[in-house]
Amino acid sequence: MTTCPHTPLRHKGRPVPYITAWSTERIEPRLVFVSGKLALRGQRRPAGVLWKPWRADPGVGEPELGDVHGPRQRECMLRKLCQVCRRPAVRNELGWPWLLEDHRGEAGWPEREVTTHPPTCETCQPVAQVQCTPNRGNFISVRVGQAVTDGVYGRLYRPEAHPIPVGKKHVLFAGDPRLRWMLGGQIAATLLNATVADMHTQAPVGR
Repeated sequence: MTTCPHTPLRHKGRPVPYITAWSTERIEPRLVFVSGKLALRGQRRPAGVLWKPWRADPGVGEPELGDVHGPRQRECMLRKLCQVCRRPAVRNELGWPWLLEDHRGEAGWPEREVTTHPPTCETCQPVAQVQCTPNRGNFISVRVGQAVTDGVYGRLYRPEAHPIPVGKKHVLFAGDPRLRWMLGGQIAATLLNATVADMHTQAPVGR
């Protein structure tokens, strides 16, 4: 089994995943609409997705284990880095290691699962199991042959003088015209050629 050291960041003796947001990193965005597109007040509107701004102060303050630091999440997703230790996720014959909420009761799952979770190396998966507070203990290991980073997870805003959020956060895919009204938070990936694996041996389950 490939070994991978955990992140050096710790809080009260416990490792903190790399993508975890810390209490000093939050920035309250001041939103406006410019030419029908959501923008940050006083800043030039980027050509693509408008991403929620964050400070970069990992390790300062308190870790907010239920929240994700957007820029670090996107770095891990695009570069196939482990969300816990930031080392490259090692691909085997089945693909990259991933950790997903357990939905094995759904037909066809995990094929074409859409997720905002970046890869998690096999050594760090037990850490992520415990530290991800919203779904603690309800994860299984999956190997992914291809991850298509084709989605944006964020919040839509109504195009008015004072932008008003619309509904809950959700995923929009590339080419959706509503992306110009969204404040993006994380990249979403569609997982293909996905196989459920044993968390300890990384062997395919059911074979």
